[in-house]
Amino acid sequence: MNDRRQIRFGLAVPGSGINKWSWRHTSAPPDASVNFAYYRQLAQEAEAAKLDFLFMADGVIVERTSPPHFLNRLEPLTALAALAAVTSKIGVVGTVATSFADPYTVARQFASLDKLSEGRAGWNLVTGDVAAAAENFTDLPYLPHDERYRVAEEHLAVVQGLWDSWEDDAFVYDKAQRIFADTSKLHTLDHRGEHFRVKGPLALQRSAQGQPVIFQAGQSEVGRDFAARHAGGIFAVGQTIENAKAYYADIKRRARAFGRSGPAPLIFPGMGAIIGGTIEEAERKLKAALEQPTLEEAIAFLSPAFNNHDFSRYDPDAPFPDVDAGEEASRGYSETIRRVAREEGLTLRETAQRFANPQSRFVGTPETVADEVQRWFEEEAVDGFILGVSGREEFTDFLGEVLPILRRRGLFREDYEHDTLRGHLGLDIPENRYAAGAVEAVA
Repeated sequence: MNDRRQIRFGLAVPGSGINKWSWRHTSAPPDASVNFAYYRQLAQEAEAAKLDFLFMADGVIVERTSPPHFLNRLEPLTALAALAAVTSKIGVVGTVATSFADPYTVARQFASLDKLSEGRAGWNLVTGDVAAAAENFTDLPYLPHDERYRVAEEHLAVVQGLWDSWEDDAFVYDKAQRIFADTSKLHTLDHRGEHFRVKGPLALQRSAQGQPVIFQAGQSEVGRDFAARHAGGIFAVGQTIENAKAYYADIKRRARAFGRSGPAPLIFPGMGAIIGGTIEEAERKLKAALEQPTLEEAIAFLSPAFNNHDFSRYDPDAPFPDVDAGEEASRGYSETIRRVAREEGLTLRETAQRFANPQSRFVGTPETVADEVQRWFEEEAVDGFILGVSGREEFTDFLGEVLPILRRRGLFREDYEHDTLRGHLGLDIPENRYAAGAVEAVA
């Protein structure tokens, strides 16, 4: 076993991509978002490479102007359950918004995924940042940003309470004594809070990892506090190593202030490595990627982060406009866009190109990309990365050419040493709150 701190990698599997042009990539099937064979191939290649987990994002609103992936895609927990059946080690992490799902259903779905995968499930907990999505749910009000996080606090507490309904040794299966389970070890939550009333218990025992791992993407002040308090992993935005290091230090400080110890939460910004035989070749590939979207497509990509603000009415070569995202938007992401544009003096055109494309700092030969990955890791800007797949070539190049270099340097595993997602990430198994000696859980 390698005792050296090692880099973790997740793989984002967004089907045909999160923007309007990625489905046109020559190596991507245009129906990737509903093509299970494609997902299965990616998952099995990622597992063969010993990556930590697969990640599927989600949303519950679609419009005629949405990117192709949003128009026709699989529900993530269903897809991940199927992927868990054709893999055996890699984690499976799916997105569900607390604003649009009741705690009992969420608890049951993720507990089932965790049990089916034998302890490999994770929940990317989002609050839901698109107001129009509430119109798909009867009589469900859409709350302001900070209130959504207050609801999420209670929602998560209920879900985790339900996951502990059965103590780990409750099911004895003693045929001779005719005892299926020790029902004295079944616990009713009986939660009565400000937003939810949930009696419980949940009709499912815990998995090999105790509970699914919580992931989050907090960028705003309240979001950072929430993630630092609860998350095992955080999906971060790392435009530069300097910004990534500042975010990393801030989250770790907040986590310590909440009394957490150990590695959690682990910080995972996205990355899209572009690799060539020479640096010049890699830069030509990057230039070709940057030219994929039209200016109109790139500018439109910014709109959802700013509550669907219309940026087309501005001069694209003027400084990025001072637009307030509003209460109903993804505040953390919009603030990142504004900050980068302000600090670097970017025009609207340059800002759109920056955020609508894989503006990766990981462009070069396999060796130079590995050097940069190692620098970000060793300078404590990250604990790992979420690999984006905009083309099969980029994915296979990274797995086949960069990972072997990191392995030789002792920075990435040779093989899986654990069977669960918590094991891969070095996270402790949470003790059942009802077990003897367990610390009383905070409701």
